[in-house]
Amino acid sequence: MAGTRHLPLRRWIVRTTIGSFSLAAFMGIVALLTGGGFGPTERRVLLTTLLVGVASIAVLSYLSTAGRRSQPVGVAGGISVLVPLACGLFIIWGVDLERGPSEGLGRTFGVGAVVAATLAQASLLLAVADSARRWVTRMLFGTLAMAAVLAVMVCVPILGYEPKGSGYFRVLGVVAILDVLGTVVLPAVVRFGAGTTRAATPPTGTRRGELHPSEAPPELPASLEARLTAYATSRGTTREAVVAEALEEYLDAAEHRSGSGSGVAG
Repeated sequence: MAGTRHLPLRRWIVRTTIGSFSLAAFMGIVALLTGGGFGPTERRVLLTTLLVGVASIAVLSYLSTAGRRSQPVGVAGGISVLVPLACGLFIIWGVDLERGPSEGLGRTFGVGAVVAATLAQASLLLAVADSARRWVTRMLFGTLAMAAVLAVMVCVPILGYEPKGSGYFRVLGVVAILDVLGTVVLPAVVRFGAGTTRAATPPTGTRRGELHPSEAPPELPASLEARLTAYATSRGTTREAVVAEALEEYLDAAEHRSGSGSGVAG
């Protein structure tokens, strides 16, 4: 299956992200605990830690779409976050912190950060509402639309265009409020309300909150449950992914044996 094929790449990205941030955090701790004055080098190390930490959070947000229909959004986010990360590192280590970056570099960093943050938000919302009901999907698209409008409106002043009057920023504030409202309400509805297709009216003969016998997953022996959990943990994946991969291999082998048997019989 698609999800199992991407597991090694996903694990590599997660480990790289965690390792990078751990290294940056270690450098920040060393910079704070070592003796001497708090000079430009220490400031650069701490800014690097902050930048890598924010980028790591964004990457983990993009990974929430892995194996889902919304995966292209996560891929776009993973590419877009490289722009503010590269610009930020250059600003921290290649530019005089007192003078600040050039206008073009600062605008590139600002626009890249807005785009990367918007795609991180979109990735999380799309992953949360992956199996949502139709009305929740409409709420999702409305929230994503507000996020896109907000991103464009924030980028306008970053690019040097100064809106006249206060009307622009009033509208920006309204859009930002609607964006935050949808971002907060949507996961709450999906998690605690009846926002997903799995929360549909139960079949006749069952009470709400119970699975119909035809929908209940098969129970495994305790020994097999323990082995399955241990194997999934050792591979850094989920029990469902291991079961899906095993079933796929079993069915492929069964189809191969069936084809070979029919060929011999013919």
